Amino acid sequence: MMLTHSALLALATSLLPFSHASYHHLRSGPVAEAPQLSLSVDRTIARVSVLDTPLIRAAQAYARDHGSPFVYKHIMRSWLFGALILKHNTTLSSTVDREVHAVAALLHDLGWDQDPTSNSHIVSPDRRFEVDGAIAARTFISSQLQHNLFSYANGKKWTAQRIQLVWDAIALHTQPSIAHHKEPEVEVVAKGIAMDFQGPGYGVTREECARVLREFPNDDMKKGVNETII
Repeated sequence: MMLTHSALLALATSLLPFSHASYHHLRSGPVAEAPQLSLSVDRTIARVSVLDTPLIRAAQAYARDHGSPFVYKHIMRSWLFGALILKHNTTLSSTVDREVHAVAALLHDLGWDQDPTSNSHIVSPDRRFEVDGAIAARTFISSQLQHNLFSYANGKKWTAQRIQLVWDAIALHTQPSIAHHKEPEVEVVAKGIAMDFQGPGYGVTREECARVLREFPNDDMKKGVNETII
């Protein structure tokens, strides 16, 4: 795996201690309780309201199976922080495709997959981990489409444009100077991920962040990032 983003390591060392192919067979645990929804609904995680669709549940399970525990907690925090950003920004919340945001946030670190049994089809020897993750996410969504394992949220089909948004959001999530000037989905994914390193921002309160951290603690984040990069 080729990890070239040195800024990520710098962010990890400055963590704020503000408080602590088909995937229709979901693994056991909370993520496995996936109803086959005909319409999108919301569920609440750490008192944060998030979109709930079969594809989101499948992406959550896939990320859990293809990442270490610290990565899984990181991607969950990143998703929830992004949802909180939307809560506090009516302009973004009215324009962002929440399913695209959720899937991209949940799958954004597939390029960090350390499972030796899966590295062959996710992690490459010569690409940035962001690109590996973006490619793996696109492959995952395409596999779900081929197997027709989920219903469309609010009637939105997974068009090439929506899949491209997921790809862009993942590929650019460590490049805020670009991501913040792309489509709002790409912007919010990057900002939610950055909040997990930098602390509250974009209108999200310290109390809201603390609730997320109680559900998904970040006590192993710095160590995990250091070990992954090194």
